[in-house]
Amino acid sequence: MIKINLLPVRQLKKRAKARNQLIGLFVGLLCLFSVAGLVTYYQLGKVTVLENQISALNKEKQRYAPIIAQIKKMEQQKKELERRIDVIKKLKTDSSLTVRVMDEVANIIDTDRMWLLSLNQQGGSLQLSGIALDNQTVAQFMDNLKVSPIVRDVDLTDSSLKNIAGRDLKSFSMTVSVAQPEPKQVATAK
Repeated sequence: MIKINLLPVRQLKKRAKARNQLIGLFVGLLCLFSVAGLVTYYQLGKVTVLENQISALNKEKQRYAPIIAQIKKMEQQKKELERRIDVIKKLKTDSSLTVRVMDEVANIIDTDRMWLLSLNQQGGSLQLSGIALDNQTVAQFMDNLKVSPIVRDVDLTDSSLKNIAGRDLKSFSMTVSVAQPEPKQVATAK
C-alpha cells in the first residue's frame, strides 16, 4: 500500500530552518552589538581617564610656567655673562699681545745699527718704520722677527736711501702680522 503524507513537511522544515537562521542572525547581531557596546564603554572610560590626566598635567604645567620663565631668563643672563667674559678674555689677550710685541721688537732690534722711527699696532698688524745702516741690517732684523713665536708674517713695504747727517742710510717700512702663540700641549707619559 502506498502512503501519502499530505502534511507539508518540507515546507515546515524550510520554515523552521529559516526561523532558526533568523534567530541565529538576531543572536549574532545582539552579541556583536553587545561586544561593540562594551568596547565603546571601555574606550570612553579610557578617554575620560586620559582627559582627566591631561587637565591635571596642564594645571601642573601652568603651575611651573613662572619657574620655566625664570629659567629662560637665567639662561639669557648666563649667555650675556659668558659673552662679557669672552670680551674680557679677548681684551686681556690683546693687551698681553701688545706687551709681548713691544718686548720682542725691543729684544730683536740691533740698537747699534738700527733705529725705529715709528711702531703702530692695530689688532694683529704691526707697522714698523725706521733707519738702518745698510740692507743687511734690515734683512737680519726681518729674519729675527720671523723666528719669534708671535710673528706670523713679515713684509718689507718700502726701502729707500736717505741722507742723514751727510751719511747715506737705509730708510725702511715693514708690515708684520702678529698673533698670540698657540698654547703648548703638555704630553702626559704613562
